[in-house]
Amino acid sequence: MFGFGELIYGLSITLTFSNLLYCLAGCVIGTLVGVLPGLGPVAAMSLLFPITLHIPPVSALIMMAGIYYGAMYGGSTTSILVNIPGEAASVITCLDGYRMARQGRAGVALGMSALGSFIGGTLSVVALQMVAPPLAKIALAFGFPEYFALICCGLVVLTFMARGSMAKALMMAAFGVFLGTVGTDLFTGVQKFTFGIKILYDGVGIVPVVMGLFGISEVLLNIEEGLTQEVFQTKIKNLLPSLKDWADSVGPIIRGTVIGFFLGILPGAGPVISSFTSYAVEKKVSKHPEKFGTGMIQGVAGPETANNAAIGGAFVPLLTLGIPPTPGMALLLGCLLSYGVQVGPLLIKNTPDIFWGVVSSMYIGNIMLVVLNLPLIGLWVKILKVPYVILFPLILLFCVVGVYSINNTTDEVILMVVFGIIGYLMKKYAYEAAPMVMAMILSPLMENNLRQSLALSHGSFLIFFTRPLSAILMITAMALLILPTLPWLRAKKWKGLDEAE
Repeated sequence: MFGFGELIYGLSITLTFSNLLYCLAGCVIGTLVGVLPGLGPVAAMSLLFPITLHIPPVSALIMMAGIYYGAMYGGSTTSILVNIPGEAASVITCLDGYRMARQGRAGVALGMSALGSFIGGTLSVVALQMVAPPLAKIALAFGFPEYFALICCGLVVLTFMARGSMAKALMMAAFGVFLGTVGTDLFTGVQKFTFGIKILYDGVGIVPVVMGLFGISEVLLNIEEGLTQEVFQTKIKNLLPSLKDWADSVGPIIRGTVIGFFLGILPGAGPVISSFTSYAVEKKVSKHPEKFGTGMIQGVAGPETANNAAIGGAFVPLLTLGIPPTPGMALLLGCLLSYGVQVGPLLIKNTPDIFWGVVSSMYIGNIMLVVLNLPLIGLWVKILKVPYVILFPLILLFCVVGVYSINNTTDEVILMVVFGIIGYLMKKYAYEAAPMVMAMILSPLMENNLRQSLALSHGSFLIFFTRPLSAILMITAMALLILPTLPWLRAKKWKGLDEAE
């Protein structure tokens, strides 16, 4: 198996007491976040972002990754027992998982969800270990124009695959690029878009922004909606699936792993689209598609495997190209950048401890999550009954303390509150935060590569179209921007012909 020696090196980093503790902490927090509806993994990672600034980078990445894939495990518990998704990737699990619980098969649904997640998560890490190093070597051929074109293409793909309006997603991406350019220019020392506000001299901090957008806004929205939950009262037994259940689930698990890993690589796809695609595929290949939604175990095994496999896929572009395909990966990129780690294809060569440490920790983390999810189901059910009048004030307290502890200033707390209100309004009016956060984090890299490219070409933008790889990426980005307008152009053309007749 490719990278076996490197994996042993990674395990030597992960199997230290401190890193095992951080991995366990990430898995427990991730599972807890997945179980509790209305928070989500990105919000939890935002809340804990300040803590990562005070621990070694390998430990920080191990814990943050544990939160991300741990939430995929925990989200199924709420979907099956409460019929409310703990996080977005578990929405589709409600359809058949809750029906299985109503039929007295909650234990089987929870067990298959945990075991499918373990298989999908582990196999996707194997694929990550095999795909990432060769891809990083290929990416070493990238120059400044190729990197600029790649970032542009990634942001456009993200907006193209946005769940809502592409125009709104583009607006958010543009706003994120603007936020990323605020501050003092490193080349000239000139202040850009600071308007004399001292807090902006060093730029807009990523921590108050993400904690406001994902933490504060989520609390405000849930308080307004009056989120309540009622746990379905059933005795949870027979957590281990029968041979028939395994026979029905092997195909969905294999297909879910493949679908999840490859869709996880794409910007904007991630666990949500992977789980929905897996469910659609299983319904398509089933001999009894009409039974889906009535308690089919295939409708639980496939999507739950796919959303965990997507996490391994999402690490491929992050660790090889420095391009985050999802908001969670964007936060991990922000964590790396805050330590001054050089992201991109040189990450594996220059900091192998980070790459192989994170990869090996995902093997350990998946084992921990099976142990946490199967025997401790009863504990998670009790946690589900915690009133939100207690939970939400604690979340707000963690947000304020976390942001204040970074620089011991109230200015960033005010900034967090401002972006919390902005995030609340964005969710109310269906503006996605993901393009904005990813564009904000990538903006400095984008600006630097643009400047270096123009310096090489003496100010000519043709450099992006005279080099083959950058030309392909730029043309792809332009085509994706034009495609959504084509139906409008055709409609306008036919309307003009009708008027002429």
